[in-house]
Amino acid sequence: MIYKNDLIKIEVESSEIPWLKIFTIEDIKEFSQCNSQTKQEIFKYLDIIEKEMLDYFNPKKINIASFGNYVPHVHFHIMARFEEDSYFPEPMWGKKQREANLDLPSFEEFYQNLKKKL
Repeated sequence: MIYKNDLIKIEVESSEIPWLKIFTIEDIKEFSQCNSQTKQEIFKYLDIIEKEMLDYFNPKKINIASFGNYVPHVHFHIMARFEEDSYFPEPMWGKKQREANLDLPSFEEFYQNLKKKL
């Protein structure tokens, strides 16, 4: 976990690509069931993370996904995507297209820099 407050927490997903997840602290099943403050908090951190990923990694695209069939808990995935990753242009849960050929800057440095902005 790289960040936590009273409403949300942010975790790193272990992957070949930069991938973070934002979870609600409360056990809430659907986004529409979140109160306004929690929704605003989620969007605030989605925005910060997306901008920082764009600036640091210069990806082809940022993917933001929210679905929780296995984990029925409000959470969002934020992923920096690259044409050279294993699944592009498919989703990371899709069919593998190739072996990754990525030369990315340090994930740890990115997460440390991001922590300062959260």
